[in-house]
Amino acid sequence: MSGEEEENAAELKIGDEFLKAKCLMNCEVSFILEHKYEQLRHMSEDPLNQVSQVFEKSLQYVKRFSRYKNPDAVRQVREILSRYQLTEFELCVLGNLCPETVEEAIAMVPSMKTKGRGLDEEAIEKMLNDLSLIKTFE
Repeated sequence: MSGEEEENAAELKIGDEFLKAKCLMNCEVSFILEHKYEQLRHMSEDPLNQVSQVFEKSLQYVKRFSRYKNPDAVRQVREILSRYQLTEFELCVLGNLCPETVEEAIAMVPSMKTKGRGLDEEAIEKMLNDLSLIKTFE
């Protein structure tokens, strides 16, 4: 992003590199780090020698703030949110924060309304209802 343009997540002015990047929800990062932790644990008799403090803290953080614990639920969340033509950034914000109302969702991701994708309040309400069903049955 050029020095003259000011970043603004509400308008999705977050830089081309970030807009094109694949974003992951905390729960997805948790699965990846947990898998890597298990690999490291099996490779060494003393897993503490293989795992850095930064790795441990990162794993603890994403586990603590993961809204979904089941890999199938995570796939369903990504699938549902993908139907609404959200950017990766928007998808991950909604997947991580799990707003309960349309007003919360718009406050967290105002670009849903400003980018002209036709996400009216009814569509956002349906999206939130679908997400809440996944959380209920997880």
